Amino acid sequence: MATLQIAANSNSPARPAVAASAQPAAISPVRMWMAVVGSTLGAFMAVLNIQIVNASLADIQGAIGAGSDDGGWISTSYLIAEIVVIPLSAWLARVFSLRNYLLVNAVLFLIFSVACAFAANLQQMIILRAIQGFSGGVLIPMAFTIIITLLPKPKQPIGLALFALSATFAPAIGPTIGGYLTENWGWEYIFYVNLVPGALMIGMLFASLDRAPMNLKLLAKGDWPGIVTMAIGLAALQTVLEEGNKEDWFGSDFITQLSVIAAVSLTLFIVIELKTAQPLLNLRLLVRRNFGFGIVANFLLGIALYGSVFVLPIYLTRIQGYNSEQIGMVLAWTGIPQLLLIPLVPRLMKRFDVRLLIVVGFALFAASNFMNVHMTGDYASDQLFWPNIVRAIGQALVFTPLSAIATSGVEQENAGSASALFNMMRNLGGAVGIASLQTFLSKREQFHSNILTHSVSVFEEATRDRVARLTAYFMSHGVSDQALASHKAVVAIALKIRKQANIMAFSDTFFLLGVALVVALLATLLLRKPGQLSGGGAH
Repeated sequence: MATLQIAANSNSPARPAVAASAQPAAISPVRMWMAVVGSTLGAFMAVLNIQIVNASLADIQGAIGAGSDDGGWISTSYLIAEIVVIPLSAWLARVFSLRNYLLVNAVLFLIFSVACAFAANLQQMIILRAIQGFSGGVLIPMAFTIIITLLPKPKQPIGLALFALSATFAPAIGPTIGGYLTENWGWEYIFYVNLVPGALMIGMLFASLDRAPMNLKLLAKGDWPGIVTMAIGLAALQTVLEEGNKEDWFGSDFITQLSVIAAVSLTLFIVIELKTAQPLLNLRLLVRRNFGFGIVANFLLGIALYGSVFVLPIYLTRIQGYNSEQIGMVLAWTGIPQLLLIPLVPRLMKRFDVRLLIVVGFALFAASNFMNVHMTGDYASDQLFWPNIVRAIGQALVFTPLSAIATSGVEQENAGSASALFNMMRNLGGAVGIASLQTFLSKREQFHSNILTHSVSVFEEATRDRVARLTAYFMSHGVSDQALASHKAVVAIALKIRKQANIMAFSDTFFLLGVALVVALLATLLLRKPGQLSGGGAH
């Protein structure tokens, strides 16, 4: 049997390649597809665990005694570790061999998933989630790398369609699974749910990947300045994005200092990668037309993908009073159609220009957000049904063609760098999107609240009439003191104003998401057909 491994004799630690004996023609189709399916299943679980916790955050906080301000670190620690490890994975797979690296991290992911369910306090949960994210983050770029290096060119759209289930379906279905398990079984089961698919993943990878020798000598030749500056820069940036809104951004010395550290570290990382003979990541791929514009579109896709999953649950909780299971059922309609449509996308790619599919997908995704710009207090699950269906169709059409056209001109020796950059930028887009939307949402709520408050004056007859009617209502329902009843009437009006301001802020937020997707659509118009690219393909 042929051996699937990362070549040990490459000149650059950032240029993983499949050994010559592992070319697609030499590998049995069964083992080839087992490797692809097993690795994409791992990527699915890694992405799922970003969102599955969010629906149950309040329950977890209560169980481990975490405050509402600190509970966000349960998600943040996972994201930081995941974003840091993604760019390192290609090089580490060469050091320890692809089989060893994948299997060890898959096992660690399951172990620490279960361990999270037994966390006794916030500190333990943060540490366990960070290790879970560090091991789970490996599964994402490795699955992508296997698809674009192992599969023959005609079969790559099928592999990328499977990977799309992890990139777009997993975030959409995560809150649904998390909400159902939390309401019916307990929050611990959001971590136990990884066990069965995880065991299947490990079995498939164990059977499909042959043993290969480790190359520990590469540790001494590693791009350590690049690794250190990248890890510090990304960790600092991710912390700034996650905590900035809560800490009032640059009004906080902590956020200001971290921002300076992130800017300096990432600038040094870029300089090091462009000058070193053996870079961790080949950043020169970004100047290639299709890969560069594909990265831009993918970054904006991450903003909208993770941003919409972030905004909708907040709206349904704050405005409609939904519990986690009800929120999950609403978001299910952004996931279920994708499960049906994504397997059909490779066929569409054979019949239509892939750029047309991407444009249509981004247009539908943008339209689904614009459909939510006229929200009212009655805008709930029924009104969100069709926007979510349209969004699901758009997401299903975007990711596979975008991945295919962005990587179509990437040589095999650059596959690891392409995979790391493509996946890291989508996750980073999600982090930027969530942080930006948090700030935008609060600022717009304040803006609309000020306008509405100024328009409601005690000198207006309509306002005085409303206060009088509410005062009479409270007095007829057990309040004997007229002054207290009048005070409660004023408070009720203030709460009504705040609710309306929140609704208007959510409408503005969906409009902003739609605009981001329109910009992504414009970026895709600059892509070339794969056949117009110069240079070699993926093989």
